[in-house]
Amino acid sequence: MRGRLVPTVVLVLGALYCVGPVLWVVFAATKGPDELFSTFSFWPTFEGGFGYNLTHLLDFRDGVFGRWALNSLFYAGVGAALSVAVSTIAGYALAKYRFPGREAIFLVILAGVLVPQITLAVPQYLLISELGLVDSYWAVLLPSIISPYGIYLSRIYAAAVVHDDMLEAGRVDGAGEYRLAWRIGLPPMVPGMVTLFLLQFIAIWNNFLLPYIMIADDRRFPLTVGLFSMLNQGSSQPALYSLVIMGVFLSILPLIALFLFLQRYWRLDLVSGSVKG
Repeated sequence: MRGRLVPTVVLVLGALYCVGPVLWVVFAATKGPDELFSTFSFWPTFEGGFGYNLTHLLDFRDGVFGRWALNSLFYAGVGAALSVAVSTIAGYALAKYRFPGREAIFLVILAGVLVPQITLAVPQYLLISELGLVDSYWAVLLPSIISPYGIYLSRIYAAAVVHDDMLEAGRVDGAGEYRLAWRIGLPPMVPGMVTLFLLQFIAIWNNFLLPYIMIADDRRFPLTVGLFSMLNQGSSQPALYSLVIMGVFLSILPLIALFLFLQRYWRLDLVSGSVKG
């Protein structure tokens, strides 16, 4: 019993550490400005604070929160889709084709996985500035397309699920490389592509530093930068604190919905892959 108790306690404490801030946001979203700092943090209130926060947040500056939400959806959705396409093609090529410099390219990509993204923010800004794209949607989208981790994951996954024998059989039957990739290579990689899309979507959705240094026009802010700008105004307008917390609560909901929606595709694709195998 002692051998099981210690790991269980550690796991429970870890779960509370992860879930605790989320629960605090959920409970705090139900509190109005007067209740936020005067009531117990981990207990909701039922006096209309949730409706007050939601109404005033949506009305803030003529509905700018909705525009920030659409911007985040655009950045994360389009950026993740393009990143998955590039990563899948690159990973498949690195896994299934032999060409000079392949291992050197893979090592460079692997080194890119180890480099913290924060160190790339200033060089990316300088490059985007040279292109004249600063303070535009492209300034956030372009750096999000190339993901070293995505390419690395795609190569590992392609090497595991795409069998060389199937590709050779297709070549013997006269199929071209593009047809082989589309009909044989990509279908087994769908679960990995779904996983990669979710990871990239969450990373771009939660990204703060890149849009913060790239975007100056608040109409192009994502939720992270927009809510940060509201938080800065809270020092002079304390009522905005409860609106910011409501905004954080609403920004979590799309991620939860996306995870629950894509989870069924993981199960279906993994089961179908095992049946075909």
